[in-house]
Amino acid sequence: MPPAGGMLFAGPPFLPSPSMTLYALKPRFQALLRPVARRLHAGGVTANQVTIGTAAASLLLGVGLALAAAAGESIWFLLLPGWLLARMALNAIDGLLAREFGQASRLGACLNELADLLADAALYLPFALLPATGSALAVLVVVLANVAELAAVVATADGSGRRNDGPMGKSDRALVFGALGLLLGCGIPPGPWLAGVLATIAVLLLPTIGNRVRRGIAGEDRGGQP
Repeated sequence: MPPAGGMLFAGPPFLPSPSMTLYALKPRFQALLRPVARRLHAGGVTANQVTIGTAAASLLLGVGLALAAAAGESIWFLLLPGWLLARMALNAIDGLLAREFGQASRLGACLNELADLLADAALYLPFALLPATGSALAVLVVVLANVAELAAVVATADGSGRRNDGPMGKSDRALVFGALGLLLGCGIPPGPWLAGVLATIAVLLLPTIGNRVRRGIAGEDRGGQP
């Protein structure tokens, strides 16, 4: 039985399991955002509106980053870390609105999953346009990331909820790509180092997919994660 908080451990207690992910911090993150969700609900804002608005903003930023990458203007990638953090907050808020204010629906669940897939692709594919990066690697990361998110849903057909196993979950990818955007925006030129990071993400996505499928089929405890 994994310990409270969703963190899984194996071996010595101070060594985190390879399946541990930043998603385990989501309950604390949501607690900080709960007052914001209450104010939005009082103002008539719905979970689906937040979902659609967040996806639309991600698509617009993705187009802008693609144009900037093609023009060799990496400074615009400085927008990525801030937006990825804001997007995680908005995703948490739409979940709070859905669960705690009676707005949960099948339509909302579909919108949430599809919007995330589109937004991830829009925000991460511009890296394929950077010089000396290896466009195939960036595309591969996006494809594997989408497979991982699909595996999170389809592996739990019994209705027990989506899997969020790591080691390269949605929040982990956002952290890595946010750091990459910061480095590029600060003037570090793209090159083999960036290709190496993308290759590492792709490699870590493989056990992520495997963990979600295997544990979903086995019906393992999700560790109390929401």
